[in-house]
Amino acid sequence: MAKTIMIVDDSPTMLMSLDGMLSKAGFAVNQAKSGEEALASLRGGARPSMVITDLNMGAMDGIELIRSVRKLPGYQFVPMLMLSTESQQAKRHEAKAAGATGWIVKPVDPAALLQVIRQLVPGA
Repeated sequence: MAKTIMIVDDSPTMLMSLDGMLSKAGFAVNQAKSGEEALASLRGGARPSMVITDLNMGAMDGIELIRSVRKLPGYQFVPMLMLSTESQQAKRHEAKAAGATGWIVKPVDPAALLQVIRQLVPGA
């Protein structure tokens, strides 16, 4: 059974790009256009093996999403990657403190992203 990756980004282009990359690598993909949509999906029963989220989104940014997801039962140890054009050390520390497993700077190198996923998701 394919591992499921949830991708959260307010950019339709980024969602399409990541979905294509992950699908081609054999992953099932859940998309969310906002932190709120992702949280609703998780509360509604979605069980991804990993969450990849953008940092800068509308009302709920990626750091707040990670903080909220970590509070959900069963999500304390689910790998969560922050994907952003920002590379500020302060934001990285804030994301790590919220529970982010890692940080990847856009534009995304597909090989590097897949390598990180395979390291963090057992059986990927």
